[in-house]
Amino acid sequence: MKHIMLQGTSSHVGKSILTTALCRIFYQEGMSVVPFKAQNMALNSYVTKDGDEMGRAQVAQAEAAGLEPFVEMNPVLLKPTGNSCSQVILMGKPVGNMSAREYHKGYSLKAFDTVKEAISRLEKRFDMMVIEGAGSPAEVNLKANDIVNMRIAKYLNAPVLLIADIDRGGALASLVGTLELLEPEERDLVKGLVINKFRGDVTILQPALDFLEEKTGKPVLGVIPYLPDLGIDDEDSVSLDDKAPKKDKTAAPIKIAVIQTPKISNFTDFDALSREDDVNLYYVKEGEAIGEADLILLPGSKNTTEDMLYLRRSGMEKAIRQARENGTPIIGICGGYQMLGEKISDPHHTESDNDSVEGLGFLPMETIFAEEKLTSQVKAKCFEWQFMGETLSVDDLFGYEIHMGETRFTRECAHPFMITQRAGKSAEIAEGLINGNVMGAYIHGIFDNDAYRRGLINILRKRRNLQPLPISVNYAAAKQQAYNRLAETVRQNLDMAKLKKIIG
Repeated sequence: MKHIMLQGTSSHVGKSILTTALCRIFYQEGMSVVPFKAQNMALNSYVTKDGDEMGRAQVAQAEAAGLEPFVEMNPVLLKPTGNSCSQVILMGKPVGNMSAREYHKGYSLKAFDTVKEAISRLEKRFDMMVIEGAGSPAEVNLKANDIVNMRIAKYLNAPVLLIADIDRGGALASLVGTLELLEPEERDLVKGLVINKFRGDVTILQPALDFLEEKTGKPVLGVIPYLPDLGIDDEDSVSLDDKAPKKDKTAAPIKIAVIQTPKISNFTDFDALSREDDVNLYYVKEGEAIGEADLILLPGSKNTTEDMLYLRRSGMEKAIRQARENGTPIIGICGGYQMLGEKISDPHHTESDNDSVEGLGFLPMETIFAEEKLTSQVKAKCFEWQFMGETLSVDDLFGYEIHMGETRFTRECAHPFMITQRAGKSAEIAEGLINGNVMGAYIHGIFDNDAYRRGLINILRKRRNLQPLPISVNYAAAKQQAYNRLAETVRQNLDMAKLKKIIG
């Protein structure tokens, strides 16, 4: 098997996106290619067909490689819960909550045995592995127990590309400094440098590139231009800072506000909505106004009780209550759905030290966190449910569930969905609640369904006395086109001949 590894001078320099690009390029060239990231720290996760939980970045990379995602692509997933603590997920299943010290000083090297087993299985199935690192390989305080950067590169003898984000500034210094902090055998594995997110005339940058090559003895394989609005799933909430309303969308008639809590998870649930031309979707943080939103979305959370308390302390709860009284529809997904209920209890302290927290009280339900996590793909339908005075009926919906809460209804209300299949088995389970202008459900990815998404937007359009529009976005096809655009851009700006020579 051939390998190429992408490491960065820091987090959020574009490792995930460039890994996705190389997966697509090699897939287009007819290779059997698989993405791999030994350890991912992210709140943005996905559930495979086998019910295993993995990072969404590897899901996008798998799609780019023409593969159905499976957990060997990301054997270790860390989901931060707060206070330097994370839920540790090994091969798709939670093994407990650990402090940063417990994980790095005691558990990570044990998890590396599982990582090696996953690599062994991948090597038997594929010809090429595109490997993503995490953060920086030069974090000297973490290197002894690191299992995602140079330990992987040395284990596989994989050539490494070192990536820097020039849009942040200090790219040259970060490349030189990172190389200086590596051990000699680690530095030898770095076979090329990549400048990412460049804006402007690359010829002006040439003296700096020449200096880099002379200073480090490493070739600069390419300068990748800044690529806004890629249309590809982001790995973590750091990218939300880049999701301000686009100037060409400010005039869009339908405005959707997403409440951005500190432990927001699976925010990619709403990406499909942002692709619609008549929708301006924006994120609202503490101190920012919800504005004249046509719809408010409460996203998932890895620490639901703490995020609920955050809404209360920050004053955002008051703004949400006022919006509801004014008739603005509100939809909650997963943790956001739980917040819409009357009470959230955590007797086993699976997420926090809070025994129970009062919810918003918009939906007649209570949630108790269990010690077991439900992770499954589902199929569902919405059967003529009433929302905002309109009827929506769509069959053949798909999505997935990731939650530890068991929700009990305190009185009967309408249910927006009927789950018809869970984890591949037929089912008939009423899912979610509707109470007036408030709705919630556990199903992630529900807005990826084109007919459902357009039907909901058309209900919002009607409230603004606008005519309904037909389905114009095939979200799955749009993502495939985005992978192709990304691959073509990287192919044009990366020395592919040198890269293939490096790979061998």
